[in-house]
Amino acid sequence: RAGTKEMVLRLVFNAKTAELLSHHQVEIQQKFPKEGWVEQDPKEILKSVHECVERTCEKLQQLNIDITNIKAIGVSNQRETTVVWDKTTGEPLYNAIVWLDLRTQSTVERLLKRIPGKNKSFFKFRTGLPLSTYFSAVKLRWLLDNVEEIREAVDDGRAMFGTIDSWLIWSLTGGKNGGVHCTDVTNASRTMLFNIHSLEWDPELCQFFDIPVEILPKVRSSSEIYGLMVCFLVCCLGDQSAALVGQMCFQDGQAKNTYGTGCFLLCNTGQKSVFSQHGLLTTIAYKLGRDKPVCYALEGSVAIAGAVVRWLRDNLGIVKTAQEVEKLAAEAGTSYGCYFVPAFSGLYAPYWEPSARGIICGLTQFTNKKHIAFAALEAVCFQTREILDAMNKDCGIPLNQLQVDGGMTNNKVLMQLQSDILCIPVVKPSMPETTALGAAMAAGAAEGVGIWSLNPGDLTAVTCERFEPQINPEESEFRYARWKKAVMKSMGWETSEAPSNGDTSIFCSLPLGFFIMSSMIMLIGAKYVSG
Repeated sequence: RAGTKEMVLRLVFNAKTAELLSHHQVEIQQKFPKEGWVEQDPKEILKSVHECVERTCEKLQQLNIDITNIKAIGVSNQRETTVVWDKTTGEPLYNAIVWLDLRTQSTVERLLKRIPGKNKSFFKFRTGLPLSTYFSAVKLRWLLDNVEEIREAVDDGRAMFGTIDSWLIWSLTGGKNGGVHCTDVTNASRTMLFNIHSLEWDPELCQFFDIPVEILPKVRSSSEIYGLMVCFLVCCLGDQSAALVGQMCFQDGQAKNTYGTGCFLLCNTGQKSVFSQHGLLTTIAYKLGRDKPVCYALEGSVAIAGAVVRWLRDNLGIVKTAQEVEKLAAEAGTSYGCYFVPAFSGLYAPYWEPSARGIICGLTQFTNKKHIAFAALEAVCFQTREILDAMNKDCGIPLNQLQVDGGMTNNKVLMQLQSDILCIPVVKPSMPETTALGAAMAAGAAEGVGIWSLNPGDLTAVTCERFEPQINPEESEFRYARWKKAVMKSMGWETSEAPSNGDTSIFCSLPLGFFIMSSMIMLIGAKYVSG
């Protein structure tokens, strides 16, 4: 059935000051055909793109800006969501399977049996990733195993695979009439088919997953001319990499945390790929030009952040709007011993435990919806604390502040809680949509465009709001220890043998963002935010 409608965003910026000039939004839907299944209609996504481009041009004309001066277009997208389409008809062969989707758990377990010791990290030093339902290769394997149309298209040489960026770029540059089938290194690094050192599709990985390399897109840098739409299409960045660029984290050791449907903490490790000993991913941060070096990042991925607020609204019905959660939490001021582990999709970093399920514990007769609202926000902060602790151990130099962005950062209670639980300041830019800004920067800096300098000295200083810790570290540690105890109780709940039926609507918040610079850079995004 159709799920909760999602917001499609377009934002307009001033390229010299990064000032947000205007924005536009429409709605798309997610589909939840079975429990744990999350899908989107690729054609609806593409239609939304066209609609937003049209509205964007109208807005530019209202601002007395000549649309013929648009210099470049960029794409920012959700990274692991998987699409397969027919290159002869231009039609998708199945709905896009979203990154949060859990249907591939049995596929993962079957593949694990072929790995010595059933080691989830067997391919970590090639891909930076554990074997998980999260990444594109297992979603593509499921499609090949279960969708006859896709198997036939592969056999006939008609099938094309891609993440949302590839689908959009191919469609926007001509589609079946010569569209460009490509992706960038940041998106390729999330498929589990890509060698993050050689920067090529790995033949042995393709053989392991039994995926024909012919259906994969060509891998390009994150900032170069891919093709022609109304102007040059020059930037492609996975959403979390775009946020890293937008936060101007170009130096080793700089990090950002994005609060959307999920939560994603990335730390730039420069030209060195650092492999975690504490449950983090090694991923490609960006490659800003064909002849530029690739930069890597350590990443901690949390599946459920903003989605827990939607769950309180849509599933429990204890609030009517997401903003009410902040009000309830502020009125409570404490969870009163209540702890909420929102393991709706299992646990991602640092545990990678698909058997976990959500729990609310520590309830008493005194507990009310205000305490549960507070516990839900606190859960987002505790999950961030876990991945920040892991990152500090792997990097050896603890962060002395956390840069944050994403829709949830508008929640001041959440930001203060985050600072209290981390015991370090939290710094939020005045314009939280840094994913859009990062894609704009990469597009403007591309060779052949060259209207945006990425040299740190040339970048405009960003106005920030700062949250300082307001509780003593002992109290923070006590609450964190109780949270860890709750996490342990959430594990081992689900088994692959258990029947799965019914519908779910716990997942939320897909915006397709359309971002326009006053110096004529248009950015198209398909990413998750919340708010």
